[in-house]
Amino acid sequence: MAHVTFKGGVFPHKRKRFTRDRKLEEYLPKGELVFPLLQHIGGAAIPVVSPGERVLEGQLIAKASGDISSPIHASVSGTVRSIEPRLTVSGKQIPSIVIENDGEYEEYPIPPVRPWTELEPGERLRSIREAGIVGLGGAGFPTHVKLAVRNPKRIRYVIVNGTECEPYMTSDYRRMVEEPERLVEGLRIVLSLFERAIGIFALEDNKRDAITALELATMEELRSEVRVLETKYPQGAERMLIYAVTGAEIDSTQLPADAGCIVLNVETVYAIRQALVEGRPLTKRAITVTGKALKSPRNLLVRLGTSFAELPEVAGGYVREPKKFVCGGPMRGMALPDLNVPVIKTSAGLLCMSKEYLFKPSACIRCGACVEVCPIRLLPAKLAELAAEGKEDEFRQIHGMECLGCGSCSYVCPARRALAPTIQGMRRSLLAQGKR
Repeated sequence: MAHVTFKGGVFPHKRKRFTRDRKLEEYLPKGELVFPLLQHIGGAAIPVVSPGERVLEGQLIAKASGDISSPIHASVSGTVRSIEPRLTVSGKQIPSIVIENDGEYEEYPIPPVRPWTELEPGERLRSIREAGIVGLGGAGFPTHVKLAVRNPKRIRYVIVNGTECEPYMTSDYRRMVEEPERLVEGLRIVLSLFERAIGIFALEDNKRDAITALELATMEELRSEVRVLETKYPQGAERMLIYAVTGAEIDSTQLPADAGCIVLNVETVYAIRQALVEGRPLTKRAITVTGKALKSPRNLLVRLGTSFAELPEVAGGYVREPKKFVCGGPMRGMALPDLNVPVIKTSAGLLCMSKEYLFKPSACIRCGACVEVCPIRLLPAKLAELAAEGKEDEFRQIHGMECLGCGSCSYVCPARRALAPTIQGMRRSLLAQGKR
């Protein structure tokens, strides 16, 4: 069994023991639910409900505003209280639909579902779009757009990203262990759009049970297989994953399709299967609620719109005072100043830390550690220096726009410099100006 990888990267403590053996449990929210109209890359969704209107679980509450957009569905039954700006994980106030949960979970009638094998490719893509499926690994790009490539015959690989390389996070792992057959069926649906492609479940070698489960589930699949990769961060970054699995390299101006690849997260593939087989839109997702501040960390199936503030109690409450909250993992997650924000489509987990690690940066000692671990082979220290000085042209000349923002450079820096955030700040500024 070959263990493949890429050059560079780091080996942070995985901290997955807290939840790796915790089965996925469904959580039913208690309070109001908040549905931001922008939970994806592209245009914000447009409300199709009004305050005072009663809605049902699975009912469309906001339609896509264009091709690169995604609809939103109610995850509970209840009454629309308001449509107003609410704080989100991003720290921004975003127009949102607020629903008062009535606790009945009455489902919107699901129309008869035709077998997906009887649908034309365009109909399958339409079903994926109407279900509101986006990249659930964190990117949030509408999945129907990703799958609608100009020349499907050029796609050679459909890669299911099961690496879950972020420390602490284990919800993808549990999905692979508990429901491998459904994931295989989801991949089969995607492969039906690309007649020349093979499907690859890509997992790191520390996920033995998931590897075994998927190998058994794909045993009779002619077009699917399991590929085992070295356990290393950021193995799950799209560009690194494509290189590790296929040997192809792409830069920031290219798409995976340019390398003949489609890359999908585990949870995204599961959602595709739910939409095409059961006719269910995306209304819930698996997340990990973990951290040393919690008494009983676990993996949960959480309905979209649920407040993060409800989740620590489900995990047994606090065993020690939490010092910091992070949406996602510690490497690329986003710090939360307030837990009163909703779980959205791209929310992978909640990390409750018992310590807040504050480091006082010092001058660069020119050790070169950041260069050694950079998976894109950049010069992080120099890029951060140029970014801090606002030297845009020089930043672009030494390929600053190629930075993944993985944080490997910050992780190893002995001077405790915030290299990745500084570089990403400049990169976002240039992208906002339309410069690459």
